[in-house]
Amino acid sequence: MYIYQIMSNNFGYLDIILLAMIAGFIILRLRNILGRKTGHEEKAYSEFTEKRFGQFKKVSENKVKKSLTEFDKNEKKQFLKGAEIAYETILTSFSKGDKESLKSLLTEKMQSNFSSAIEDRKRKKIQSELTFIGIKSSAIQKFEKTAEALFFTVKFVSEIISVKKDENNKVIDGNPDTIQTVVDEWKFTKKISSVSPNWYLAEIKTP
Repeated sequence: MYIYQIMSNNFGYLDIILLAMIAGFIILRLRNILGRKTGHEEKAYSEFTEKRFGQFKKVSENKVKKSLTEFDKNEKKQFLKGAEIAYETILTSFSKGDKESLKSLLTEKMQSNFSSAIEDRKRKKIQSELTFIGIKSSAIQKFEKTAEALFFTVKFVSEIISVKKDENNKVIDGNPDTIQTVVDEWKFTKKISSVSPNWYLAEIKTP
């Protein structure tokens, strides 16, 4: 019995020694793989505090919310300002036959329509001259939303001088000395999923 107890105790000590050796081996392997901490390493995500996470989450939620339906007074004002610039640029570019400038302002369907009209004008050898005087007023008439896109319909009241001439430089439409008041309703669109701030002319309506 005594001998059995001694053997049992010896086996207990051996077990402890073996476990200690295994633990030491594992620690050494981990240090080799992960490297030793010296105290000078930068903390992982040291800038990503709970406060910063809260701010990031808030900004993200606002972007999603606004991209869907919500536009405050200032955002609508900025949109109208951009729409006015697009309106003038599209009219003057179309008159000059500048397809490249039109490309970044129109949907694919409208690009096709404008391009066809420019080519038809060229075939008939008609010259188009337009002087843009200015916009008297602009106002959002309607807002629409589908599953994929947003739409703003804007009413423009502008003043222009528009003249068309034939191949002999004879005026066939308009008057170079008369300022016309023009009323247009244009529908602009952008995809909900788009991160770009750009809107595109999708339709020209008759008021």
